[in-house]
Order: sequence, then structure tokens, then C-alpha cells
Amino acid sequence: MSKQILETPYGTQDFLPKDAATKRLIEQKILKLLQLYGYEEVVTPTIEYLDTLMIGSSFRTLEPHMFKMFDRSNRTLALRHEMTTPIARLTASRLKNLPMPLKLSYSTNVFRYEHTLPGRQCEFYQAGVELIGSSSVAADAEVIALAIESLKTAGLTDFELCLNNIEFVIGIMEQNNLDIETKEFLKTAIENHDLVALEQKIDELPLTKNAADFLKNIPFMHGGKDILNKARTFTLNERSRRALDNLAEIYQLLETYGVADKVTFDLGLIRDFSYYTGMVFEAYAPNLGYSLAGGGRYDHMLKDFGLACPATGFALGIERIMLARKHQGITENHISRDIYLGYSPSKINDAITKAKQLRDTGKVVDLALMPQTEEEARQSQLDKACTELIYLSD
Repeated sequence: MSKQILETPYGTQDFLPKDAATKRLIEQKILKLLQLYGYEEVVTPTIEYLDTLMIGSSFRTLEPHMFKMFDRSNRTLALRHEMTTPIARLTASRLKNLPMPLKLSYSTNVFRYEHTLPGRQCEFYQAGVELIGSSSVAADAEVIALAIESLKTAGLTDFELCLNNIEFVIGIMEQNNLDIETKEFLKTAIENHDLVALEQKIDELPLTKNAADFLKNIPFMHGGKDILNKARTFTLNERSRRALDNLAEIYQLLETYGVADKVTFDLGLIRDFSYYTGMVFEAYAPNLGYSLAGGGRYDHMLKDFGLACPATGFALGIERIMLARKHQGITENHISRDIYLGYSPSKINDAITKAKQLRDTGKVVDLALMPQTEEEARQSQLDKACTELIYLSD
């Protein structure tokens, strides 16, 4: 029992002062950037009704991963597992009469029961945006550019954003007249990078050799703009062609934004057929086996809340960004103390006045809480890593 009271619950963690300061600074920088793009911050409850979080079918598989409880009326509640659904509820209930499009941002914690690994916790922190009410290519390009700029603002330089349009894969499957069960199997195999299962299933299908080879090759179709032209030579359906055209238009705008050098096309990137309706993306950094950010277009969710309108957005994983920073040797940005202010017994009032004057000029001042000798004050300065010592004596 004595050991348990000193532990945090499974999948949660403490942030010690330097990490807490770095985390806060990253969040503040990202929120400031989002504000510069015209996004307004919203805050939603940590607890929502489970029915709200489960609206639509796309998140049903996540219900076992939610932290659930009951209110006094025996209605089932849950800790929010992501922010898109709460913001969709907020938009449909409180913001629906505002001029569209809406540009909303957030930075908060979310909860999902997971097997904990580095970069994966049951409680984790996200920042992101939801751009609601626009179906334009410009909206998708802005969201992608903003995701890239957010990672740069957080201090990262070595990362890559993988971009696709979910309609490309859907069209290829329709082109080959695959049934629903087969589509779902192949989608899962591609999403999980299970190439053995993918090839075995395709070999069982009554397909031409060219069609089978193309399906097997989808997970490997990543690269620069040339990959779009290569894909067009095997694409016979209009749905997939429109998806490739959409990606080309987005990329052209990203070139104008000056961020296209961070973008790679990955035509095997699949996030969720039932949720996403257009472009999707994920950002990765070296030496991390999970994405730093992810997002895409989701034009159907708000309809489930009674407000049919298009939307696009992304979420960044704050702890994952912090881990990527460490891998890239970025360790600064903790709060530094400028001055340690010590004093002899008769100088406490003068020390308080001096500390206030210095703080009013923006200096970080650690004021001693009891009189010290100058030698003791100098040792405290070193212990607390203060840049300068000021000592007041008679």
C-alpha cells in the first residue's frame, strides 16, 4: 500500500520541472502560431456523455479503450479520447450560427486505454486545429502547412509529412469490383503493413496479373510528385483520378507556402475509411516508430450532429514531439533563473523590494526565504542554476 500511494495510475506520468517547462513552452508557441493563422482556441469538458463520443460508427472500435463512469442519473460518461468529436458537438450546438468557415484550435489532454510504450500513454497531450465549413483545396493545404509549421515551431527540423487521399485506394478497390469484406480485409492489411496477408488475399482473388501486382504494390507507392504520374498509368476509374488530381493541387499550394520539401506522397497511407473522406496525412521523425501528427478531411462527422458541413484538421502529439526533440539533440527551452537574491538578517525588506523591481523588468528572480551568509547565498545560486547572484548586506 505504501508503494502504491507513491505511484501514478497505469499509463500516466509526472512531468518534472524541466520537462513541464519544455512542454508548456511548446504548447504556448504552437498556440501562438495557430493564432497567427486566425484560429481561435476553444476548451471543452474533460468528461462527455459516452453517446456523444460514440456518435457515428467510426469510433465504435475505440469504446473498449475509453475510461467510462456513471453520473448520478446513471448516464454513462467517458473521458474524451480525442478532440474532433467534442469540437463537432460544440460547433453543432453553440457555434452553428457563426459565419463559416470556423477556425478552431485546442491544446489539452485526452485519455485512451493503451498498452503503454514510449510515446504512447493512457493520458496524453494534443494540440491541433479543426477548420470547419470549407471543402476547398486551399483549406486542406492550409491545414497541412500549419501542421508542418507547428512542428518547426516546436523546434523540430528532421521530419517528414506523408500525404495521401483516401479516395485513391477506395477507387482502386472499386475498379477491381471487390466486395465489402475483401475491401475491409485489404484496408486493414495495408494499414497494418501486413504485406504477407495482403499478398495472400490478393492471390486468392480473380484478378488480372497487372491488377493484382498493382494492388500488392500500393504499400510501396511513396515518393515525390512523380509517384502521382506513375499511379495515373494504372488508374482506370474516375474516383482515383480525382484523388490524384486533388493531391497535385494541394502540393502546388504547399510549394507556395514553402513547405513542400517536407512532404512525401504515400499512396498506401490509410487512416480510416469510415471517418476520412479525402486527403489524409501523418508526420514522422527518425528513430520514432509512431507518428508525431496526423489529420485529414472528414466531411461526414458534423452531419451526425445535425450540422452537415465539410471539415478538415489535425492533431499533434506533444509528448511525441518532446521525444523527437531529445532524439534530435534539442534540450533547451526550460525556464532559466536569472538571479538568485540573498540577504543578511536585516535586509529582508530591501530584498523583497529589490526582487519586485527586477521582476518588473522581466527578470526571473529566486528570492531566498531566509537570511544567509554571502557564501551560503553563492552556494544556493549554484544549486539553483541561477546566472547571477545579488547579495544584500549591511
